[in-house]
Order: sequence, then structure tokens, then C-alpha cells
Amino acid sequence: MQLTETHRPTLDQALEAIRTRAYWSPHPEHPKAYGENAPSDGLAAFEALRGNRFDLDQPGTDGWTGGEVSPYGIDLGIEYPHPDPEVLLPAMRAGMAAWRDAGPETRALVCLEILARISARTHEFAHAVMHTSGQAFMMAFQAGGPHAQDRGMEAVAYAYLEQTRTPATADWSKPQGKRGPLEMRKTFTAAGRGIALMIGCNTFPTWNGYPGLFASLATGNPVLVKPHPRAVLPLAMTVKVAREVLAEAGFDPNLVALAVERPGEGIAKVLATRPEVRIIDYTGSTAFGDWLEANARQAVVHTEKAGVNTVVVDSTDDYRGMLSNLAFSLSLYSGQMCTAPQNVLVPREGIETDQGRKSFDEVAADLGAAVSGLLADDARATALLGALVNPEVKARLEAAAELGEVALASREVVHQELPGATVRTPLVVKLDGARKLWESRENEPAYLDECFGPVAFVVAVDSTADALDLLRYTIREKGAMTVGGYTTSAETERALEEVCLDESAQLSLNLTGGVYVNQTAAFSDFHGSGGNPAANAALCDGAFVANRFRVVEVRRHA
Repeated sequence: MQLTETHRPTLDQALEAIRTRAYWSPHPEHPKAYGENAPSDGLAAFEALRGNRFDLDQPGTDGWTGGEVSPYGIDLGIEYPHPDPEVLLPAMRAGMAAWRDAGPETRALVCLEILARISARTHEFAHAVMHTSGQAFMMAFQAGGPHAQDRGMEAVAYAYLEQTRTPATADWSKPQGKRGPLEMRKTFTAAGRGIALMIGCNTFPTWNGYPGLFASLATGNPVLVKPHPRAVLPLAMTVKVAREVLAEAGFDPNLVALAVERPGEGIAKVLATRPEVRIIDYTGSTAFGDWLEANARQAVVHTEKAGVNTVVVDSTDDYRGMLSNLAFSLSLYSGQMCTAPQNVLVPREGIETDQGRKSFDEVAADLGAAVSGLLADDARATALLGALVNPEVKARLEAAAELGEVALASREVVHQELPGATVRTPLVVKLDGARKLWESRENEPAYLDECFGPVAFVVAVDSTADALDLLRYTIREKGAMTVGGYTTSAETERALEEVCLDESAQLSLNLTGGVYVNQTAAFSDFHGSGGNPAANAALCDGAFVANRFRVVEVRRHA
């Protein structure tokens, strides 16, 4: 394989992109960029997977399991190998030495070849992501395809950069006067910690999964991929590509393997506490993330858990643009994004805008109208909303309507092409954010819990100062992946920055155009900070990869 000639220029561009933070992506966002036949070929390839066994020829297979049903009402009918950890884990470790000895550059280039082959099949992956996550096709194509691939490549670039900070060899000479110098020859090798367990999520199996997968693989660790039971296919496809590339490059394909659980088995807990597992990447509920942090003591654990994302509205010079931006952010993928805004804090006395002063009730009503207008056409609505990923989201949405005064009711949307889909528009509820309600810490208000799904709370606060205090409390106690702010005041803008700097939360200010608080760009934006309860790591930075390997020194007299 001509890895250096093919992929070294791309690696260099990725390294430059993370240095400058400028826009760059080697993976096209538009479906037409993949060739005239790519859409039909991708759909046919996806359909060919349905109703069959997904064989990976990996050791330790003791049976078959499956059961994925698309949120769009389609039974995938795919069976996957079920692992016996006693056989599979030792087999995965067997290839570690050769993978370590290959060095950081070769590992990085092999990873880029894996990503290149995944990229070539983006249409097929898009259908797999769509029918396991409930994302609409275009979002599944972009977020599950090029954007996920960008995040994987970003992790590879950071991994290469951190591993090559130390030279591979060094000659050391210490003067000793008349006796002559002491001279040593030293070698430094980046060695992986051990098996990395990547525990996938239901909503963004590739986007959330690729950073940990590729960061671990590029730093010399075998990777065991344990998908969410409702979203196995995209990660199973990823594992298959990785195994093929590793074998063709002369490495043990068991450096990447799949672990699919039987219904109700809870295999993640079993694997997470195995002594061979030294790294864990997890995206999902706070409860299980906390369990991993407390119990997987032998491993370095990276978690992305629940958070309460907040937008502070103080004032705006583009009221219509603000409403439009917020409406899109609330609607995209039915609010089923860890970055989607939930709480919109508005002073109860109203805000100043370019359209005059708007009362709290007007802001809530106008936001509801903006959402309603955006989703008025059912075809457009389904293309933006996708489908509810599981019944729990629907139940949460229905319960939220009883929490306060409804400014915009959720409505059912019928998907014309896939009538089995459960599609609902966002619910907007008005709540009281008086300081006494949250500061007492008794009978905690509903808006201080993550209400994952198409639910937004417009929260009345006594002042912008109170909004900032509530924002600080929310980030510190509950965590936040994103924070938004709207203000025409330089003083308020600086105060928002101070809160987010103090509490380690990523802030977006005065977004009114085509950039949204719940979207981040690889190589430039950081996803999460690792500094508040929502996540203990950021995607991606040096800290995300540096603890996945250790530099081992060998020294001898020259």
C-alpha cells in the first residue's frame, strides 16, 4: 500500500488546520460530489445488508445477535457476531507489538486509509446512520459522513502531533572534565496503554464514535467497538473497513473488533471492568457515565454525558434573525443533539430589539411562531426534524407539555415516504426562572434537568444579571455542551464570556445567520470543553489523545 504518497499530504494539511483553526475539510458535504451512480449504489449496498448476517471473521464469536428497528419503521433484520471476551480480548492484544513498532506516522497513515475508504462509501453509511439514529437523510449524510470523518481525521492529527513531540532517538553527552564526557544513546517509543473500549451512542454513532476510535488506534491501541444496541450497523461497517485495511497493510485485523450485546445483556459493564481494557470512550446518559468513572478504575475514561444547554437573551439588533436562528437550532434533528439549546433565559420585563421593546410573552410567542413557520411544510419539516430516535423521547416530549404554559404545542408530522416514522415538531413551554426557585435547591425546577428531545423552555428571569447567575449555576451543577448569548451591550457580552471562561463552557454570541449553536466544525471548533459536568474531555484537543499512550525510554552507553 502506497500510504505515504497517498495520505501524507492530507495528514500535513490536517496538522496545519488544527494549528491555524481555519476552515478545511477533505470530505465533500454534497451528495453529488461522490459520482453520478453513488446515490443508487449506496442505497443498493445498504439494502443488501438487510436481512443478512454481518460476518467479520473475528475470533471468539459464540453466537449471533441483532434486532435493530429503524426509527422510520423498518426492521433491518441484521445479525451480528456476539463476542466471547475470554477469546476475543487476548486475540486483540496479539497484534499490539507490531502495531506499536510501526510508529506514529505509519499508524496515522493506516487510519487515513480507513477513513478514505469509509468516505468513498458515504452514501451507504448515510442510509445506515439514518435508519439507526432517526436523522433525516441529508443530516445523516453530512453529520454521519464527512463531518464524522473530519472528526476522526482530527483525532488522528492530534494523535500524531502528541506522539512526535518527543524525538525517536537522542544522543546525550554530559561533560566530565578530564575524564571525558558521559555519552548515551536513547530511544523513545510511543506505546499504547492496552485495549480501548469505544461505547457508541444511539443518536450519532459515527460522529461521536470516530474521535475515540481513531485517537486510540492511532496511538497504538487495539479498539473494541461496542455499539448502542439500536445503532449497530454504522459502527459494524466501520469495523469491517478497518479490519480490511489493517490486514492489507500487513497488520493484525483483530486490532479492531466489534462487540454487539444480546438484548438486556449489559455487556458494556462486563467489558469496561476487564483488566485488558485500559481506555474507554463513552457518549450517553449521565447515570452510566458516572458508573464508568466510578468503576472502570483500571482505565482512562472519557465521557460525554447530559448537560443543560442555555441561551441568554439580553437584547438584539436583529430580532428576526435571532428568532430564525433559534428556531432552526431547536428543530434540527428534533433537538436530539447533545449541543441543542434547551433553556432560553429572557428577562421578564422584556428585551430591547431593532423592532422595539419586546415583552417576555412576545418573545416566547414569536419564537413559537418562528418554529411553526419554519416547519409549516411537512416535507421540509421531515427533512429537518428526522424521526424521534426511541419511545423514551416521545414520552418525555408528551410529559413536558404539563410542566408550564405552552407557547407552542408539538404537532405530529406524517412522513410521506416512510409513514412508520414518529415525527414531532418542537414544544415550547414558558417557565418561571425566579432566583428563589433554583437557588433554594429544593424541588428543583424542570428546566434544570436535561429534557432530551424537541423541547424548549423559555424561562422568565428577573434581570440579565439573574440570567447570568442562573447560567453559571446551570453550567457548574448540570454541565453544558453549548451556551448561546444575544446582546447589544459590550458589558453584557463580556459578562457572558466571563461566566463561560470561569465554568469552562463553549460560547456562541449573537448568531443570526447560517451558523448555529448546536453545530461545530472539526479542525476549528472544540466540541465540549472537558471542564464542566457535561463531558470530561473535548473533541478534539491534545488532552483527548495524550493519555492514550506512554513514552517508553531505552538508554544505553553510546
